[in-house]
Amino acid sequence: MMLYILRHATAEEASSSGEDGARKLTERSKEKMRGAAMGLRELQLKFDAILTSPLRRATETAEIVAAAYENTPPPQVLPALATGVAAADAVTALRAFTKHDDVMIVGHEPQLSAIASILLTGAPDIVHFKLKTGGCIAIDLPARFDRGGGELRWMLTHGQLRQMRK
Repeated sequence: MMLYILRHATAEEASSSGEDGARKLTERSKEKMRGAAMGLRELQLKFDAILTSPLRRATETAEIVAAAYENTPPPQVLPALATGVAAADAVTALRAFTKHDDVMIVGHEPQLSAIASILLTGAPDIVHFKLKTGGCIAIDLPARFDRGGGELRWMLTHGQLRQMRK
């Protein structure tokens, strides 16, 4: 399975309700993310599943990516991708999707970097990434989905993805 790990795009500093989970993407960030999503298409990536954290900024990011693919597939909320959930628990939840060839997850730091570290090395704190908002990592995982069995294929910033669009 190829796993694409995408950090949500830039969100507002605070929501009107004051709740972190309600923070939405800025209008400028939405525009930039649309360009990044088109860059993903230019890479000829396909997704069997797009999984997202339940927090608004992540769901909005996942919806933008799905829209670039004509909503095929539509995003699905995976509660294990929420902030505050241990990366190991998120990896365990991802096992249910190993039947797919290409899966994208959309979430938050530091969980996403810890997930990548677990999949590459077996531990959440061996490899340290600085995955900025809108950045994406591609990891090729063995069929058995072993911890530490993944191979890093690439890591691109939001800006690099935007530059790839036509």
